[in-house]
Amino acid sequence: NDGARYNPTTDSWTALPTAHAPSARTSHTAVWTGYEMIVWGGKNSDGSLNDGARYNPGDNTWSAIQTTGAPSARFAHTVVWTGTEMIVWGGYDGSALNTGGRYNPTTDSWTPTTTVGGPSSRLAHSTVWTGIEMIVWGGTDMFVNFNNGRRYNPLSNVWTATTVTGAPSVRNNQSAIWAGTEMI
Repeated sequence: NDGARYNPTTDSWTALPTAHAPSARTSHTAVWTGYEMIVWGGKNSDGSLNDGARYNPGDNTWSAIQTTGAPSARFAHTVVWTGTEMIVWGGYDGSALNTGGRYNPTTDSWTPTTTVGGPSSRLAHSTVWTGIEMIVWGGTDMFVNFNNGRRYNPLSNVWTATTVTGAPSVRNNQSAIWAGTEMI
């Protein structure tokens, strides 16, 4: 459960504190909120995790995040930062998952995402934040790879299908970015 900060101006590394840091893990996710990093989920030798912590580089401290209401333990999931919340979707914990949640660091609280109309269970998929929606695309359920996806609007808690017309072939573990008007 260690890490470091790299400063390219000075070409130097500074170790992060381990007090209150998340436990050692792999296959977790992290987002930058504009002032702190949130680390969540993943797995360790005991299994999947549904906890995490926030790191504030300004005061060089970690603080645990609330686990009450958090999505079930998982790894190989994705997260996006909306500007006010971290949205977690999909992943794996013995089987592919089609659930998620929204974490608000201001209130240190979780809100579940609806599964009605959402993507099928998947892991190793891509997500991007458009400014108003999270797009989930591709991935696998461990048996079938996908070339489909859904768009999630957190304000209305509604999923909308994306077209498969002209979509790339089925795949998983791909990368995606938001280019201002399109997911590439």
